Amino acid sequence: MIINYNGIESFKLQAGNFVLAFNPISKESKHKQVRFGSDVTCISTNHPDFNGIDQTDSKNKEVIVIDGPGEYEIAGVFIKGFASETMYGGGKLINTIYTILMDNMNIGFLGALESNGIEGEVGENLDSVDILFVPIGGEGTLNPEEAYKIAVKFSAKVIIPMCYGEVGEKDALKRFLKVSGNEDLKSVDKLTIKKTEVDEKDGEVVVLKY
Repeated sequence: MIINYNGIESFKLQAGNFVLAFNPISKESKHKQVRFGSDVTCISTNHPDFNGIDQTDSKNKEVIVIDGPGEYEIAGVFIKGFASETMYGGGKLINTIYTILMDNMNIGFLGALESNGIEGEVGENLDSVDILFVPIGGEGTLNPEEAYKIAVKFSAKVIIPMCYGEVGEKDALKRFLKVSGNEDLKSVDKLTIKKTEVDEKDGEVVVLKY
């Protein structure tokens, strides 16, 4: 699997010819958009910073959009969505937490989650997740300390911080790296990883450039 970060909470995940997008930035957002084709686009929150479905359209195929709770299976990729809330942007919105089985890896995507009170079925699905995408300081989302506690709680093997910088606390990434014991960690252009490699990791933080 190859993972690229496009800012805020926008990611491109590719396994073979299959591409999954998380929260592409829309044209209505004041932040920079990145256009790429996907097979599936998952939207966690109906906000311009996250709902740029048109940015993942492809001329060759129709993108499948998932924008809320439920269970889905597409081309051997299993997706579950769970409802939560966020105050991103200053108003209360529905936030969908996603768990995804893709390329034999369990992926957790918290979206713009505002509270660390994850329990019940969603907590069971996030338990011992392989790769966890966690917001660390965007307006109305988890703060860096809360974000790291969640990653530890669910024994995430790889932790990818998101939603910081231009959309939240200026020093959120610095704080997150300090609390996680990674103050000298350097960012990388992309993450290329296999199931056999992720199994050897234990709470490794990966910061992706955008």
